[in-house]
Amino acid sequence: MSMTPQEMIDFVDNLYAATGVGDWETASSMLTDDFVAYEADSLPMAGAYRGKNALKDLYAKVMGMCEVAGLDIMETTAGKDNAVTILSIRFADPDLAPAEICEVFKFRDGKCCEIKPYYYDPSAFHAAAKAKAAASAA
Repeated sequence: MSMTPQEMIDFVDNLYAATGVGDWETASSMLTDDFVAYEADSLPMAGAYRGKNALKDLYAKVMGMCEVAGLDIMETTAGKDNAVTILSIRFADPDLAPAEICEVFKFRDGKCCEIKPYYYDPSAFHAAAKAKAAASAA
């Protein structure tokens, strides 16, 4: 069953809302059993995160590395079985540049089966991770 572009956009908004408040039960119910989130080798959280708890695991890892203040979602566009969201990740330290990314969501049977983020400049994330590590060591 294919989703309309608007259904995919609404789905992505709802998934961001659920993960943003730590509603992992809702988030996991929106994912396929074989869900996978990929993080590029150029990032400190590199790897493939699999299964219905993958987003929770990835979120915990990222929050352990960086002080994220919030996500600024600019736009989501969708077609066929994919949606792409343009967003930036704001870090708690105002001196750190936000990480500008696009996330590709793939859908199957009304659920998300894959998320793959593309970072404009991975160094923003590395700087945030380095800042948190330095603060933790102080």
